[in-house]
Amino acid sequence: MMTRCLGVVLVCLLLALAPGCGSGATGESAGVSAAGLERIDAAAREEIEAGHKAGLALLIARHGDVVYERAFGEGDIGADLPLRTDSYFRMFSMTKPIVSVALLMLYEEGHFQLDDPLATYAPAMADVMVYAGEDERGRMTLETTRRPITIRDVFRHTAGFSYGVSPGESASDPVATLYRDRGVSYMDMDSVSELVEEKLPHLPLLFQPGARWHYSFAHDVQAWLVEHFSGMPIDQFLRERIFEPLKMDESFYGEPQPTDPRRTVVYTHDEQGRLVEAEALMAMAQRFGTHHFGGAGLTMTMHDYARFCQMLLNEGELDGVRILERGTVELMRSNHLAPGESIAFFPGFGYGLGVSVCYGPEASGTLCSEGQFGWGGAASTWMFIDPEEDLIAVICAQHQFDATFLRRFERLIYQSLE
Repeated sequence: MMTRCLGVVLVCLLLALAPGCGSGATGESAGVSAAGLERIDAAAREEIEAGHKAGLALLIARHGDVVYERAFGEGDIGADLPLRTDSYFRMFSMTKPIVSVALLMLYEEGHFQLDDPLATYAPAMADVMVYAGEDERGRMTLETTRRPITIRDVFRHTAGFSYGVSPGESASDPVATLYRDRGVSYMDMDSVSELVEEKLPHLPLLFQPGARWHYSFAHDVQAWLVEHFSGMPIDQFLRERIFEPLKMDESFYGEPQPTDPRRTVVYTHDEQGRLVEAEALMAMAQRFGTHHFGGAGLTMTMHDYARFCQMLLNEGELDGVRILERGTVELMRSNHLAPGESIAFFPGFGYGLGVSVCYGPEASGTLCSEGQFGWGGAASTWMFIDPEEDLIAVICAQHQFDATFLRRFERLIYQSLE
């Protein structure tokens, strides 16, 4: 496989990212070392040459300036298309923070309070039951909820919903099995309305609302709430209220045109360790073009996602356009779990309103500052925002999720800071 490096795209592109970035800032002037960036280059080339990834791209911005933006390897091996810094990346679960911002915009407009019962707006959810184990004959037993599911629960994955199979949830789990048997999946459902109005009311919760964190279809419930309060389909709301104001002109649900040279393929490894197309993820991404959800579905350029991140780092505003008020961003990026409770993906990370929240280096075993927030996606994408370091980073590969890879490059980014 040919290895290609497209080089750095620096300050000329950066004018679109944040005020003042036309100053020609270098990495050193933004407090990022040249030697550290060279180590990132070397690690990226190593990933490609070793066959671990077909391609990968990274964007780093500090103090409002993009100081690093590079792409390595191939976007489509079969078509011999190099990966580019402006390639289209399937963000999968990195859709989630954007949908959370959409719902928080409606929170600011007064449509709901965080502790409102979900059933106030989705009456079918009023009588949902909770899984309580099995009887002596192996039959599922249920109990009533001790308190209602709140919108806060929906934001922070504490409602008790499942994802069919989630971290900390085995394929044989009775509730997860029910989800799969009843077609609660992105490949089977047509809409978030079907999920909230037809599917979830007839499925038990994994646990009592608020008891713990569990990754789930909660962001799809958030998308339903966006549609309910705004009267717009989720794709229209994101386009008109977030993408267009922030000049995120290359963000959409589904796939790019099949002849677009910036298209990419999601890869995985077969049993022989060869890079092959990840067919299930590719089929899902194709379906997102016509079926729009809140937990996954967006395709974007790395630069577009960086604009979204910069808006959050700027406390809700970018280039004179305000999306959220400062206090709402602070609410979003604050931990909303019990003190010390970690999410299933990464120890030492809590969860805010749609994003992970780092407890700090000692708790997480990483170099992240306390209060760093972000999220990733199934095709090995990751974004993080570090207010203490005035830093954003977007890491994009199109490969079956690889947490070790993402954590490696997060560490290299932090090690490049001066």
